[in-house]
Amino acid sequence: MKRLLAIAVLLATGCAGPQPADWQLNSSQALVAFQRYYLLGDARAQAEFDIARRELASTGREDLVARAELVRCAVQAASLEFGDCPGFEALRPGAGAAEREYADYLAGKRSRPAAGDDPLSRLVALGVRMRTASIDPEGIAQAVNIASSQGWRRPLLAWLGVQEKRARDAGDAEAAGAIRRRIELISG
Repeated sequence: MKRLLAIAVLLATGCAGPQPADWQLNSSQALVAFQRYYLLGDARAQAEFDIARRELASTGREDLVARAELVRCAVQAASLEFGDCPGFEALRPGAGAAEREYADYLAGKRSRPAAGDDPLSRLVALGVRMRTASIDPEGIAQAVNIASSQGWRRPLLAWLGVQEKRARDAGDAEAAGAIRRRIELISG
Protein backbone atom coordinates (compact mmCIF):
# COMPACT_ATOMS: atom_id res chain seq x y z
CA MET A 1 0.00 0.00 0.00
CA LYS A 2 2.78 2.38 0.95
CA ARG A 3 4.56 1.62 -2.33
CA LEU A 4 1.41 2.26 -4.36
CA LEU A 5 0.71 5.57 -2.67
CA ALA A 6 4.36 6.57 -3.02
CA ILE A 7 4.25 5.78 -6.74
CA ALA A 8 1.05 7.78 -7.14
CA VAL A 9 2.51 10.74 -5.26
CA LEU A 10 5.79 10.48 -7.17
CA LEU A 11 3.97 10.43 -10.47
CA ALA A 12 1.83 13.31 -9.39
CA THR A 13 4.68 15.48 -8.12
CA GLY A 14 7.93 14.42 -9.67
CA CYS A 15 7.42 13.67 -13.34
CA ALA A 16 7.22 17.10 -14.85
CA GLY A 17 10.61 18.49 -13.80
CA PRO A 18 10.85 21.66 -11.80
CA GLN A 19 7.20 22.72 -12.07
CA PRO A 20 4.68 19.87 -11.79
CA ALA A 21 1.57 20.13 -13.91
CA ASP A 22 -1.68 21.05 -12.20
CA TRP A 23 -3.10 17.55 -12.68
CA GLN A 24 -0.12 16.09 -10.82
CA LEU A 25 -0.47 18.35 -7.81
CA ASN A 26 -4.26 18.13 -7.74
CA SER A 27 -4.38 14.35 -8.03
CA SER A 28 -1.69 13.83 -5.41
CA GLN A 29 -3.36 16.12 -2.89
CA ALA A 30 -6.78 14.64 -3.57
CA LEU A 31 -5.56 11.03 -3.15
CA VAL A 32 -3.92 11.85 0.16
CA ALA A 33 -7.07 13.65 1.33
CA PHE A 34 -9.25 10.76 0.13
CA GLN A 35 -7.24 8.27 2.11
CA ARG A 36 -7.32 10.39 5.27
CA TYR A 37 -11.04 11.14 5.03
CA TYR A 38 -11.94 7.56 4.19
CA LEU A 39 -10.13 6.14 7.19
CA LEU A 40 -11.70 8.77 9.43
CA GLY A 41 -15.15 7.86 8.11
CA ASP A 42 -15.62 11.34 6.69
CA ALA A 43 -18.12 11.74 3.82
CA ARG A 44 -15.72 14.10 2.01
CA ALA A 45 -13.66 11.07 0.97
CA GLN A 46 -15.72 10.34 -2.15
CA ALA A 47 -15.46 13.92 -3.43
CA GLU A 48 -11.67 13.84 -3.01
CA PHE A 49 -11.42 10.51 -4.80
CA ASP A 50 -13.53 11.87 -7.66
CA ILE A 51 -11.15 14.82 -8.00
CA ALA A 52 -8.10 12.55 -8.04
CA ARG A 53 -9.64 10.20 -10.59
CA ARG A 54 -10.75 13.05 -12.84
CA GLU A 55 -7.30 14.68 -12.73
CA LEU A 56 -5.56 11.39 -13.51
CA ALA A 57 -8.05 10.51 -16.24
CA SER A 58 -7.27 13.84 -17.93
CA THR A 59 -3.91 12.32 -18.89
CA GLY A 60 -5.53 9.47 -20.78
CA ARG A 61 -3.30 7.02 -18.89
CA GLU A 62 -5.11 3.96 -17.61
CA ASP A 63 -2.14 2.93 -15.48
CA LEU A 64 -2.36 6.09 -13.37
CA VAL A 65 -6.10 5.79 -12.85
CA ALA A 66 -5.67 2.07 -12.05
CA ARG A 67 -3.21 2.95 -9.27
CA ALA A 68 -5.70 5.38 -7.77
CA GLU A 69 -8.37 2.68 -7.86
CA LEU A 70 -5.99 0.34 -6.02
CA VAL A 71 -5.48 2.96 -3.33
CA ARG A 72 -9.25 3.02 -2.89
CA CYS A 73 -9.49 -0.77 -2.76
CA ALA A 74 -6.64 -1.00 -0.24
CA VAL A 75 -8.21 1.42 2.25
CA GLN A 76 -11.48 -0.45 1.83
CA ALA A 77 -9.70 -3.74 2.61
CA ALA A 78 -8.17 -2.14 5.72
CA SER A 79 -11.74 -1.28 6.75
CA LEU A 80 -12.99 -4.81 6.02
CA GLU A 81 -15.04 -3.64 3.05
CA PHE A 82 -14.32 -6.34 0.55
CA GLY A 83 -15.38 -6.23 -3.04
CA ASP A 84 -14.13 -7.01 -6.48
CA CYS A 85 -12.44 -3.62 -6.93
CA PRO A 86 -14.56 -2.84 -10.01
CA GLY A 87 -12.85 0.49 -10.70
CA PHE A 88 -9.53 -1.29 -11.06
CA GLU A 89 -10.94 -4.28 -12.93
CA ALA A 90 -12.30 -1.98 -15.65
CA LEU A 91 -8.73 -0.69 -16.10
CA ARG A 92 -6.86 -3.99 -15.63
CA PRO A 93 -5.83 -4.28 -19.30
CA GLY A 94 -4.00 -0.93 -19.11
CA ALA A 95 -2.44 -1.56 -15.70
CA GLY A 96 1.11 -2.73 -15.15
CA ALA A 97 2.10 -6.15 -13.85
CA ALA A 98 2.79 -4.82 -10.35
CA GLU A 99 -0.67 -3.28 -10.17
CA ARG A 100 -2.35 -6.48 -11.39
CA GLU A 101 -0.42 -8.48 -8.77
CA TYR A 102 -1.44 -6.05 -6.02
CA ALA A 103 -5.08 -6.25 -7.10
CA ASP A 104 -4.87 -10.05 -6.94
CA TYR A 105 -3.29 -9.78 -3.49
CA LEU A 106 -6.12 -7.53 -2.26
CA ALA A 107 -8.61 -10.08 -3.62
CA GLY A 108 -6.87 -12.83 -1.62
CA LYS A 109 -5.71 -14.61 -4.78
CA ARG A 110 -1.99 -14.08 -4.31
CA SER A 111 0.35 -14.07 -1.37
CA ARG A 112 2.35 -10.97 -0.64
CA PRO A 113 5.62 -10.44 1.18
CA ALA A 114 5.48 -9.05 4.69
CA ALA A 115 3.61 -5.79 5.07
CA GLY A 116 5.54 -2.55 5.25
CA ASP A 117 6.21 -0.79 8.51
CA ASP A 118 3.63 1.92 8.05
CA PRO A 119 0.30 1.46 9.85
CA LEU A 120 -1.83 1.42 6.71
CA SER A 121 0.22 -1.29 5.02
CA ARG A 122 -0.03 -3.44 8.13
CA LEU A 123 -3.77 -2.85 8.40
CA VAL A 124 -4.30 -3.70 4.72
CA ALA A 125 -2.33 -6.93 5.21
CA LEU A 126 -4.50 -7.84 8.21
CA GLY A 127 -7.61 -7.03 6.17
CA VAL A 128 -6.45 -9.40 3.43
CA ARG A 129 -5.80 -12.06 6.06
CA MET A 130 -9.35 -11.53 7.33
CA ARG A 131 -10.67 -11.85 3.79
CA THR A 132 -8.88 -15.15 3.32
CA ALA A 133 -9.89 -16.42 6.79
CA SER A 134 -6.24 -16.78 7.78
CA ILE A 135 -6.32 -14.40 10.73
CA ASP A 136 -6.25 -15.30 14.40
CA PRO A 137 -7.49 -13.35 17.44
CA GLU A 138 -4.03 -11.82 17.88
CA GLY A 139 -4.15 -10.45 14.33
CA ILE A 140 -7.59 -8.98 14.99
CA ALA A 141 -6.28 -7.35 18.16
CA GLN A 142 -3.33 -5.94 16.19
CA ALA A 143 -5.74 -4.43 13.66
CA VAL A 144 -7.80 -2.86 16.46
CA ASN A 145 -4.64 -1.41 18.01
CA ILE A 146 -3.36 -0.03 14.71
CA ALA A 147 -6.66 1.64 13.82
CA SER A 148 -7.08 2.96 17.36
CA SER A 149 -3.57 4.41 17.57
CA GLN A 150 -4.11 6.24 14.28
CA GLY A 151 -7.60 7.47 15.17
CA TRP A 152 -9.04 5.75 12.07
CA ARG A 153 -12.69 5.42 12.99
CA ARG A 154 -13.93 3.48 9.98
CA PRO A 155 -11.55 0.52 10.24
CA LEU A 156 -11.60 0.65 14.04
CA LEU A 157 -15.36 0.21 14.10
CA ALA A 158 -15.14 -2.64 11.59
CA TRP A 159 -12.44 -4.51 13.50
CA LEU A 160 -14.17 -3.94 16.85
CA GLY A 161 -17.31 -5.40 15.28
CA VAL A 162 -15.33 -8.54 14.46
CA GLN A 163 -14.01 -8.71 18.02
CA GLU A 164 -17.48 -8.23 19.46
CA LYS A 165 -18.97 -10.99 17.32
CA ARG A 166 -16.19 -13.40 18.25
CA ALA A 167 -16.69 -12.63 21.97
CA ARG A 168 -20.44 -13.18 21.66
CA ASP A 169 -19.93 -16.41 19.70
CA ALA A 170 -17.57 -17.60 22.44
CA GLY A 171 -20.22 -16.82 25.07
CA ASP A 172 -18.10 -14.09 26.67
CA ALA A 173 -20.81 -11.54 27.47
CA GLU A 174 -18.48 -9.44 29.59
CA ALA A 175 -15.91 -8.97 26.80
CA ALA A 176 -18.67 -8.40 24.24
CA GLY A 177 -20.21 -5.75 26.49
CA ALA A 178 -16.87 -3.95 26.91
CA ILE A 179 -16.33 -3.95 23.16
CA ARG A 180 -19.90 -2.73 22.57
CA ARG A 181 -19.28 0.21 24.95
CA ARG A 182 -16.14 1.08 23.02
CA ILE A 183 -18.05 0.97 19.73
CA GLU A 184 -20.71 3.25 21.18
CA LEU A 185 -18.06 5.68 22.41
CA ILE A 186 -16.55 5.91 18.93
CA SER A 187 -19.95 6.16 17.24
CA GLY A 188 -21.36 8.75 19.65
